[in-house]
Amino acid sequence: MNKNFFQKVYEAVKLIPKGYVTTYGQIAKFIGYPLYSRQVGWALHKNPTPIKIPCHRVVFADGSLSTAFAFGGANRQFELLKSENVEFLSNGKVNMKKHLYKLI
Repeated sequence: MNKNFFQKVYEAVKLIPKGYVTTYGQIAKFIGYPLYSRQVGWALHKNPTPIKIPCHRVVFADGSLSTAFAFGGANRQFELLKSENVEFLSNGKVNMKKHLYKLI
């Protein structure tokens, strides 16, 4: 993947407000690469500035968290989302009906 793709991913992630999440697939579609969900994940894994680029706000389409969250594991992603008042269902997934931010 080239730097331009990564930059587009990072700019899209910056649009997600506190208290909301979006999905890898929505970011891929939003930046014009609808089949590149995995590559979006790779770009977020390489996030150079996690404080400025809130990659913890990106989850799987079913609301589950990444077990490979690059900056401290799934528990850290859970903690960051909880600190932004994101609600979780009893199965441990984000309440997508309430917290999904639609980029597209």
